[in-house]
Amino acid sequence: MLIGNAVVGQSGGPTAAINATLAGVIRGALEADCIKTVYGMRNGIEGFANKRLIDLNSVFASEEAFETLEQTPAAALGSCRKKLPDPDSERPEDVAFYQKIFSVIDEFNIKYFFYIGGNDSMDTVAKMSRYAEKTGVEIRIMGVPKTIDNDLALTDHTPGFGSAAKYISTTVREIVRDCGVYTVKAVTVVEIMGRDAGWLTASSAIGRIVDGAAPDYVYLPERDFDIESFFADIEKAFEKHPNVVVAVSEGLRYADGRYVGEGTQSGSTDVFGHKYLAGTGKALELAIKDRFGCKVRSVELNLPQRCAGHLLSMTDISESRSIGCEAVRAAVSGVSGEVMVFVRAETENYACGIEHRSVRGIANATRYVPDEFISEGDNNVTDACCEYLLPLIEGEYPVKYERGLPKHIIL
Repeated sequence: MLIGNAVVGQSGGPTAAINATLAGVIRGALEADCIKTVYGMRNGIEGFANKRLIDLNSVFASEEAFETLEQTPAAALGSCRKKLPDPDSERPEDVAFYQKIFSVIDEFNIKYFFYIGGNDSMDTVAKMSRYAEKTGVEIRIMGVPKTIDNDLALTDHTPGFGSAAKYISTTVREIVRDCGVYTVKAVTVVEIMGRDAGWLTASSAIGRIVDGAAPDYVYLPERDFDIESFFADIEKAFEKHPNVVVAVSEGLRYADGRYVGEGTQSGSTDVFGHKYLAGTGKALELAIKDRFGCKVRSVELNLPQRCAGHLLSMTDISESRSIGCEAVRAAVSGVSGEVMVFVRAETENYACGIEHRSVRGIANATRYVPDEFISEGDNNVTDACCEYLLPLIEGEYPVKYERGLPKHIIL
């Protein structure tokens, strides 16, 4: 057991549950006798390098503060997208970077380092762990997962996904209801987040096993997109009803690797080399209008998918809180350089345990929607997929309101 202080940060794209995980880490740290002060890093590792820290002990002296934090969307501590250099690099600027980071660790007597994030953030955990190991620094470094994309390896699902899936399945179901009132031939294309993995887009179909309200077709980035097959699917749907609704992932690609929405995108990339995606729905809207000449619209769900704090999955918030607490318990017991994961029990009723795995098996890896969850024809997901997703969106978090609006906390 190491005695000292702890620091926690948030990184990458925010979610509606990332603050519930933060609350879990803070709760766990405050309960640990070996941790004296819990610091929060402003804007992730970038802020930490510049000693932009906040003392969280006094802020979270009441249960009310924790409850408000849990229902607040976005990253309360701020976020960043910072690609760390190779910890084994001998370039002077790279050596200086790590020396700066670890000088802050020494100055604030940090013995426990928790980083909440997705794939790229786990790369940060892996590199920080490697440098600490190489230099013999006595510190426990833990990755705590979050991502609405649900694409982290070695975990059944990720904190933040359940609430995003609840928002998507609810919103698309409402769109289906709205479109169904007319007799005029029309197509509505709903664009949903997901660069490489189609979990979010797959969640749009959950309504099918609840009351039948779901898109006619669902297209995932796990399959090459073919425009002529897409047109043929729409024609088949028109034979059943005049109003067709399709859900598409923003990351749809043609067989040659081009993004479907490439013509409407800027071509810019982030520090990890990821292209900024958007416009798939608009590209398909124009193609449908040109082919069929019917009424057509595209709806891009965009940021509300990850920041809709008014529609939270109770399962998601409860699990997000718990995985933060368990990360602290694991670190205090001696674990370091690992990432917390969910392990689903093979029982009839949904149950999930929390374990930890080496960060090296998770960083920069992608977990895709498996083949058995994608229907024949590559234009929908199976009922088995919906059954897997359903427990993750169940339960409603009791959101507290203030003067008609959900109550948020500002750190």
